[in-house]
Amino acid sequence: MQRRTQRHQKITVETARLKSDQTGYDRASTILADGGLVAFPTETVYGLGADARNDVAVARIFEAKGRPRFNPLIVHVASIAQAKTYVDWSEEADRLAAAFWPGPLTLVLPIKPNSGLSPLVTADLPSLAIRMPAHPVARALLSTFGGPVAAPSANPSGKISPTTAAHVAQGLDGRIEAIVDGGSCDVGVESTIVGLLGEPMLLRPGGLPNEIIEAALGGAVPHHQDADPLIAPGQMTSHYAPSAQIRLNATDLHSGEILLGFGNVDATLNLSAAGDLVEAASNLFQMLHLMDKMDTKSIAISPIPDHGLGRAINDRLRRAAAPRP
Repeated sequence: MQRRTQRHQKITVETARLKSDQTGYDRASTILADGGLVAFPTETVYGLGADARNDVAVARIFEAKGRPRFNPLIVHVASIAQAKTYVDWSEEADRLAAAFWPGPLTLVLPIKPNSGLSPLVTADLPSLAIRMPAHPVARALLSTFGGPVAAPSANPSGKISPTTAAHVAQGLDGRIEAIVDGGSCDVGVESTIVGLLGEPMLLRPGGLPNEIIEAALGGAVPHHQDADPLIAPGQMTSHYAPSAQIRLNATDLHSGEILLGFGNVDATLNLSAAGDLVEAASNLFQMLHLMDKMDTKSIAISPIPDHGLGRAINDRLRRAAAPRP
């Protein structure tokens, strides 16, 4: 049941916890069809889903997250055939989707005229960010719902991304209709975003290393780092931030700091004592959530190698450390 609080005039709801079974998928699908919001796991992080064709439902994503309306959303689909109904497909898209879908890769392509999607999804841009997730819970929900689901990360805007249902509840309980609990996310950082609006361009490092994408396309995919204007999700300068300040590339500790380590270091928590970037990416947001609950004003973070998944980890950490708006 929805109601608006007198003090803040925001929609508050009783957030249902749904199991990742067919009963849960049926309930979540009904909520989406009725214009509600459902958080669900993907292989990267939990997403906050709404029917991408419903203006009011998509607007509620922005309201629940406190997300700026100029920041576009990713649409999740169940199949390549479904993706082709919303965007102008290309030979590069065919090669990348054949190699990496379902998986942690988002493609930005020209949106088709009269796509039927809410213009809020694209922030009125002529392009659409779209992906086909690999997580079995996400795939089951998308298949049951049968339509496109707009889904940014299921956390208040600018805060640490959620990799468990508990993280979602911590930030959005009372703001959304349901959370489908599918356990912890395996990849742990958001999808890689590749723009296909001309020559292929890396718009956001993520769960699929750029080197693998370049191998599939047979050429370099340069990194577009100009985020003004935003042309894809995840490009805002300050993002993924805990309450404490972040200090990067720390090789020692300042007074009052705690250390998020990498490799063979003495740390409060360690992303990967073995120096494994896959393990570090999987642990990143979970450990930032844990450290955010500790009594500290500053988190120091060990240097992370800037290759493979390390590029995505460093991208998230730079945005977490950026000056807060």
